[in-house]
Parts: sequence; structure tokens; C-alpha cells
Amino acid sequence: MDHQIYFDQETEDQKKLVWWLYVGHAASVFFSLGLLSFIPLIINYIKRGRTADSFLYSHHSWQIRSFWWYLVWVGIGGFIALSVIGIPLAMLMWGVAWLWKAYRLIRGFIDLSDNQAMPM
Repeated sequence: MDHQIYFDQETEDQKKLVWWLYVGHAASVFFSLGLLSFIPLIINYIKRGRTADSFLYSHHSWQIRSFWWYLVWVGIGGFIALSVIGIPLAMLMWGVAWLWKAYRLIRGFIDLSDNQAMPM
């Protein structure tokens, strides 16, 4: 039995945009350690309101929260790197933050493809 869900054109276009924003965040994490995530982040903030009554709103919020928490943990790692504890603990923190961000991106891709809202 076919359980395909069909959306109107606006929702389909917004879903494609959210997918591309996940790609942008992922590319940033893999190629610039997250520094270029500001570009998809700004688009998330601009476009989130257009999806207020759909599951896509939760994906924008998920990406926004993922960005800011990742930035917090990378910043804390940077502070630790400058402290007495030093580089090894900072490297560990950055690695864990990177894995956490990768998990959030993968989970987002999967739930988006399944047309599921992200937990708030």
C-alpha cells in the first residue's frame, strides 16, 4: 500500500529549502568547522515564519538551536584551550561538539525525509 504524502507546492518548496539548509550546515561543519553556518542560520531565521503551521517550523528551530549550542561548546573549548588545562581537553570538547552536531544534522535529514517534526 502506498503511504506517500503529497504536499502543496508551497510546502514542497519550503521542504526543499529546509533540506538545502541542512546541506549548508553540514558542509560548513565538514569544511569550515561550522564557521560558515552563519549563512544557512540567517536563512533559517528569515524563512522560519513562513512554515509556522507545519512540521517544517520545527526543523528550522532544530537547525537554529543546533548552531547556537555548537557555537557555545566550541567557544567553551576555546576558553579551555587558553587556560591551564590546555589543548587536549579542548580538542576532546571540540570533537564531542562536532559529533553532537553531526548527529543533529543526520537526525534532521532522516526526520525531514520521513515528514516528521523535530522535538522541541
